[in-house]
Amino acid sequence: MKKIVTIVGARPQFVKLAPVSAAIRQYTSDMIKEIIVHTGQHYDVAMSDIFFQELELPVPDHHLNVGSGSHAEQTAAIITKLEKVLIQEKPDMVIVYGDTNSTLAGALTASKLQIPLAHVEAGLRSYNRRMPEEINRIITDRLSSVLFCPTRQSIDWLSKEGISENVHFTGDVMYDAVLLHGRMAERKTEIMARLNIAPKKYLLATIHRAENTDDGSKLKNIFNGLSGIKHPIVLPAHPRLIKKIHEHQLHVPVNIQMTDPVSYLEMLVLEKNAMQILTDSGGIQKEAYFFNIPCITLREETEWIETLDYDCNVLAGSDPDTITNKANIQREPFFGNQYFGDGHAAEMIVKTLLTYLK
Repeated sequence: MKKIVTIVGARPQFVKLAPVSAAIRQYTSDMIKEIIVHTGQHYDVAMSDIFFQELELPVPDHHLNVGSGSHAEQTAAIITKLEKVLIQEKPDMVIVYGDTNSTLAGALTASKLQIPLAHVEAGLRSYNRRMPEEINRIITDRLSSVLFCPTRQSIDWLSKEGISENVHFTGDVMYDAVLLHGRMAERKTEIMARLNIAPKKYLLATIHRAENTDDGSKLKNIFNGLSGIKHPIVLPAHPRLIKKIHEHQLHVPVNIQMTDPVSYLEMLVLEKNAMQILTDSGGIQKEAYFFNIPCITLREETEWIETLDYDCNVLAGSDPDTITNKANIQREPFFGNQYFGDGHAAEMIVKTLLTYLK
């Protein structure tokens, strides 16, 4: 039996892990043993534990408990602790997801130990090296033995960098997850009643990226833009956002209903029922597309350029007038293209892994 170590540590990675881990257990339980390592990059209950409960994920076999810190501190702490785990487990392959510090640390550690590496969500590029995520993506793709691409565009970006061997188009595992959990979310959560909001009567916003939260003037501009929107806004607040609002001494506009972080299923319900979504999250841009909800991205660029087609997603950056104007204009986007696969990405990933590990 082959052994795979899967490394996750942040909220979006738990979502991506769910369909892949389920496919491993369903199709290859007698051929592959999966060992899950939780780095602890997201460590509080609302950002971590509840995801494992909601998504019915196996309890992690190892928890590194690295907690918060600078990019260097966090990455170094994961590498130091993960090396011991990989030496102990002796896996045939390591799987990493996305573009976080956990992804980079997993890639570097596996590479140093000469363990083959698989990267789920490979090939994304924003071409903005100021984003830590961009650095993480580029390095991880360079070190990977097998690359699973969510879109055709991501394959093209890898090809331009000379990476073409063992590159596979699978579709997006987040689309798998939305199809798997979308209907269940409506039955299992009462978030709409708890927040006293009605379907299609509010906008949903999320702000968490360091490029927006660490810069006080940018964050102020975003709030100024949100304040001019004529509909109520629901804003589940990432812990970093709360901290930075206090640090920058900012006032939250009166049309914003700020809430504690919500669970994955609750977020799906909020997304599905929103009029529009404003976000700096790559994952939420995609989920907006999956639910046919117009999106406004609070960044100057996006890795998910497919979502920009036919006005499904528009870039607003942090300019207050642009944010307000784009949110107050009713758009009629076309969501008919299947850029992100057919909802069976996890099965394709597992089949490819089996072939590679033979």
